[in-house]
Amino acid sequence: MAKWRRALAALIIGGISASICTVIWGILLLFSGIEPIQISFQGALISGMLTGALSEFRKLGEEKSIFISIVLGSLIFLVTNYFSPWNINLEKNPLAAGLGTLLVIISTVWSTRKALSGIELESFDRDEIEKFTIRIFQGMGLLFFIIIVAFPFVYMVITSLKSQMALLTNPTDLSISFESGLAGLMKSYQEVWTTFNFQRYIWISTVVSVGTVGITLSLSILGAYSVTRLRFPGRIWLSRSILIIYMFPAIVLVIPLYSIFSQLQLRNSLIGLFIVYPATTLPVALYMLKGFFSTLPAELEEAGRIDGCSRLGVIWRITLPLSLPAISSV
Repeated sequence: MAKWRRALAALIIGGISASICTVIWGILLLFSGIEPIQISFQGALISGMLTGALSEFRKLGEEKSIFISIVLGSLIFLVTNYFSPWNINLEKNPLAAGLGTLLVIISTVWSTRKALSGIELESFDRDEIEKFTIRIFQGMGLLFFIIIVAFPFVYMVITSLKSQMALLTNPTDLSISFESGLAGLMKSYQEVWTTFNFQRYIWISTVVSVGTVGITLSLSILGAYSVTRLRFPGRIWLSRSILIIYMFPAIVLVIPLYSIFSQLQLRNSLIGLFIVYPATTLPVALYMLKGFFSTLPAELEEAGRIDGCSRLGVIWRITLPLSLPAISSV
């Protein structure tokens, strides 16, 4: 009885998943400029239900079952749509039709197996019904957010493969023209690397970011440890005034920094960046590490001192290994 219930649940999940994915891919095709689009809910529902049922046939093994369900599901999807899914001829536009078919079927198989994993549906009581329903909504929500997050990146990549004239003509067109060949598609990247010397900017950004992180961590670790563990005059005031710099908007410091850096001839130089960036990141790093260091047991450091470690040795061998989560977040 449980097998029949799982099969029925797989039919329902598969049909819903395939229908939703078909609509989503159809909307993306509309944005890509492919018209007219026609969504066959009947074909999506039938193929989704059969694909969901096939994904539960696990006698051949896990991997073989997934592969067979994807292959047969794709074939069923094409047959039920008369080999023209979304009213797109498979021969004329295999990328849009074929890729969409694979995405719909793979999403259907994944959502079906994910929703039914760990649920036997033997008694079909309230607990199993709630778990089953929650997984369906979780899958739908996950799919929705994946599309929202992935779409800007997909749009960015597609627009980078277009010419400036094509972008100005129709910015929402997500289709890619292969008429000019690979050289035409990569023309923008070639211009960036050759004409605008983009590799130099990447190298400078890498040096500045790595150097800023190194300076910030070096100073913030020592500073936060000093404020937390050492006793010296003004320690409490210093620990409370770490974030005072953030009381002033960054725009207020632009003119003074420009004037000072001009007099010191540090404008348009890496040294100037290595001064400004750590100055803006140090307060937050000090504040975060100070809070974490205060939670570490002081007895561990005292034991290290008894065993012969110096203060820096204690920081290197005891404090830093225990503080890796906080350091990585900085």
